[in-house]
Amino acid sequence: MKVMVAGGAGYIGSIMTRLLVENNHDVVVLDNLSIGHREAVRAPARLVLGSIGKDVNVERLLRAEQPECVMHFAAKSQIPESVERPDVYFENNISQGVRFLNAVCRAGVRRFVFSSTASVYGAPDRVPITEDFPLKPTSPYGDTKRIFEDLLAAYEKAYGLRYASLRYFNVAGAYQGLGEDHRPETHVVPILLKAALNPDQVFPIYGDDYPTRDGTCIRDYLHVYDLCRAHLLAMEALTDKSSVYNLGSGLGFTVREVLAAVEKVTGRKLKSRIAARRPGDPPALVASSERIQKELGWTQEKPELETMLADAWEFHQRLPDGYPD
Repeated sequence: MKVMVAGGAGYIGSIMTRLLVENNHDVVVLDNLSIGHREAVRAPARLVLGSIGKDVNVERLLRAEQPECVMHFAAKSQIPESVERPDVYFENNISQGVRFLNAVCRAGVRRFVFSSTASVYGAPDRVPITEDFPLKPTSPYGDTKRIFEDLLAAYEKAYGLRYASLRYFNVAGAYQGLGEDHRPETHVVPILLKAALNPDQVFPIYGDDYPTRDGTCIRDYLHVYDLCRAHLLAMEALTDKSSVYNLGSGLGFTVREVLAAVEKVTGRKLKSRIAARRPGDPPALVASSERIQKELGWTQEKPELETMLADAWEFHQRLPDGYPD
């Protein structure tokens, strides 16, 4: 299949691109490299520099490439930043996203795989979360993803666009030399691993007074390889109907537990400190992935947290400063 991956030079997008190529798909990547890295896009995948918000240019590219499916990873995704700058998030994730959808539909593409988020659920009353839980985002980031999911449903009704929306939780690990490199970094696992590489670095724990077993936030972690395998299955199943799937391990780890696991994997003692809560952070997010397991046969091949951390640790040891670009 011919596939366009928007945001395919980023962490998840680049590994998705790699997996598509390994499964004999022809891939073109659209990325403006504002967050992604040129070095993360490897042949035979082709990188086209551009933004999803340039609808005329994107439509021209889509008509030239004629992909059968588009995967969308090109969104801003930091909860605290979205609270500070909601305008930036609504512009990037909604305004530009609408222009992207328009270009996709005008070019005749009928399959669309969307990188959504568990943040659409906000702070649920209980866990694990299933897809029928009410959507009550607690951050502008979560709002943008919920709105975009509504737009996908509207575009299906208006234009026959078939979509899969994948709501996932924390992603970790590395694959085939590709890993997580955000600048600045805000995700727990890479921050911990960078702290392991730098003995003077202190890891901040944002809040220790949450209603959890040790007072720190609980999150569900999924290996990036298993995450991308789920996207692949969802794309291949997009024939007669659209779908929404949670992706997660079904297990939850507190920030302190992840810190202890990183110390075990790296063999290094880390410094930490308690910091104020970050706005928009729910106490616990743990997913039920029963629907995608039942409907698409998805299973985790790398379910252990220590495996995710070991794979990510190898990447960060090899590229302590990230990609060379």
